[in-house]
Amino acid sequence: MIDGALQLLHILQRDSRLIDFLMEDIQGYADDQVGAAVRTIHSDCRASLNRHFTLIPAIDGIEGTFQKLDPSKAPDPNRIKLIGNVPASGKVPGGTLRHRGWVASGVVLPPLGKQDPTVLAPAELEVE
Repeated sequence: MIDGALQLLHILQRDSRLIDFLMEDIQGYADDQVGAAVRTIHSDCRASLNRHFTLIPAIDGIEGTFQKLDPSKAPDPNRIKLIGNVPASGKVPGGTLRHRGWVASGVVLPPLGKQDPTVLAPAELEVE
């Protein structure tokens, strides 16, 4: 399991340099510089996720609208997190959808091979 998490970090670093961006101190950059970088990183990370994962909403509805639930039973807490004025029983007829949530319905990661999964990006040393 940990190898898969490290592999995902490796892919996001390789495809979009996400770790480099997150580990960089961006306080000295202007907002427009950060914004320009984020657009590219967002696009590249999204492409990586779409290439390796099939993601579907936990509730296929429109955020901000009322979503009906089965009032006879409490919803699966792994899929639906109740927020607000939740009764002690946890059984509710529905509520306003604040976030659709995400479920991975498919994962396709390349084989690891013999690489060390803890090396997310090798150091680069230019020899002159």
